[in-house]
Amino acid sequence: MKSFLKYTLATIVGIVVVNVALFFILIGFAGAMIGLSQQTYDVKDNTILHLTFSESIPDRASANPLGNFNPLTMSTSKPTGLNQILAQIKQAKTDSRICGIYLDINDILSNFGGLATIDEIRAALLDFKESGKFIYSYSLMGYSQKSYYLACVADSVFVNPESTLQLAGLSATVSFYKETLEKLGVRPEIFRVGKFKSAVEPFTSMEMSDANREQMQRYLSSQWGNMVAGISDARGISAQRINELVDNFKIYTTKEFVQEGFFDGAIYKHEMIEKLKRACGLTAEEDLRMASLSEYAQGNVPEVSTATDKVAVIFAEGNIGVQQGGGGIGPDLAETIRQAREDKDVKAIVLRVNSGGGSALTSDIIWKEVQLAAREKVLIASMGNVAASGGYYISCAADTIMAEPTTLTGSIGIFGLTMSGEELIKDKIGLATSTVKTNEHSDFGGGYPLPIPVSDRPMTEYEKGVMQAHIEQGYDTFLSRVSEGRGMSKEDVHEIAQGRVWTGEDAMKIGLVDVFGGLEDAVRLAAEKAGLENYRIAELPAQKNPFELILNNLSASVKENVLRTELGGWYEWYQNHKALLTTQGVMARIPYDIVFN
Repeated sequence: MKSFLKYTLATIVGIVVVNVALFFILIGFAGAMIGLSQQTYDVKDNTILHLTFSESIPDRASANPLGNFNPLTMSTSKPTGLNQILAQIKQAKTDSRICGIYLDINDILSNFGGLATIDEIRAALLDFKESGKFIYSYSLMGYSQKSYYLACVADSVFVNPESTLQLAGLSATVSFYKETLEKLGVRPEIFRVGKFKSAVEPFTSMEMSDANREQMQRYLSSQWGNMVAGISDARGISAQRINELVDNFKIYTTKEFVQEGFFDGAIYKHEMIEKLKRACGLTAEEDLRMASLSEYAQGNVPEVSTATDKVAVIFAEGNIGVQQGGGGIGPDLAETIRQAREDKDVKAIVLRVNSGGGSALTSDIIWKEVQLAAREKVLIASMGNVAASGGYYISCAADTIMAEPTTLTGSIGIFGLTMSGEELIKDKIGLATSTVKTNEHSDFGGGYPLPIPVSDRPMTEYEKGVMQAHIEQGYDTFLSRVSEGRGMSKEDVHEIAQGRVWTGEDAMKIGLVDVFGGLEDAVRLAAEKAGLENYRIAELPAQKNPFELILNNLSASVKENVLRTELGGWYEWYQNHKALLTTQGVMARIPYDIVFN
């Protein structure tokens, strides 16, 4: 017994010592990263701004040094936020040290397909071209349709001779789990309003409903139409010809794409480097100087504005839930909006929304503060890739709603989803439960004896009626919020609501969006409406001290990156379904995520 206790104690002490040591190693590692991020970079004359977009592009990147630390590979990557990308391209336009931009891209990652993000970067690059400086694009491994949509704005587009562009149009595939759940002994309990609220279809059906197919066909066609129009305008290829090539699908060679006008040449990397040297006026013997976005940012001394007046840009990105941070939106965002409203120096607010929704309760809490702020100050809602369902809920009280034609929005509707697993729990696992209660409905919905969101019994008909009435009341409230904010009757809102997803292009036609534009356009519009000429931008919520972020989110950051490494492309699917099954209360959420190639 003494030996057992001795070894047990030694093991416990050893575990504690190792964990403490690892903690301080990670703190030291993070400190080193912070130090590196604060270093300056010497941007010399004839430098090319090198854009790769190899990481996912959020609207604003986290300041957490361990946010993208992968403990399996002991490596880290730091995404660059869209706000930083736009700012650096704008800076490079007038920077005499920068002779041009080199787009070195294969694919571009961002939530819900990322087409609105690409539209904003395209607009920034088109503005950069007005300086007379060059933009060259090259892909070593081949362009995706999405990356080519961005690349085509370049003066010249090149590709590796053995790489190509798979031009096939857009498609969407939905997986259905009804029979899977039946085999597991789990039955979904669904409550919804509106024929288009299809977020629950995968759990109740084995095929797509006609209504869902209709909306998906419409917004895919709209998205593809915008991509084709952008390529046609940039490359001088008719939209008809582009679609002919797509409809006559095959793996076209680079030579064929050059002949059709998609590429200006099929060349190897060393030839691309020679072209870049000539564009900068360098000889073959001189070294080519290229700076990444992060390096270029370190080489710029930020301008310190002395303006007192501020335009607050408030970022609302991720699923809407019960906690702020970690890629999600919580009730704390309402407090941020309130503080901006009460700050006398803040003359206008831009609410930047990039969310497919989530908790209806949290959405309403945030909506109220948006409404109050819009009564006192100019408030512009700027929609990113997606501002749908709960994302539209928190936007609808703004003075003006701005979106890109490719933004996914609408999805005005709510639903409730619970899972009952009596067969799984009792028949397959052999787990029995007994209940004691003080009132008739104290055990509303049943109990949850397993560490998964599955109850031990189905809802009674009475309970289903209670839930359906609650959902319908929530939908009526959502209609009222939109009706008041958009100056429409509830009947007219209902006609375009019922959970239907719209693109920004179509949303403009039906009154859900006021004007097209990106984040920088929204800031300019906010300043103009507030009568501001000299102002500074305050980005909110304020980023925490990096060390504070480490202490608060160390385990979460490590866990997230382990999952990302192991699940790969399935990570976003896992996160979306986890949010769908664990969000408390009724949900106002877009039916699915979107991935475009």
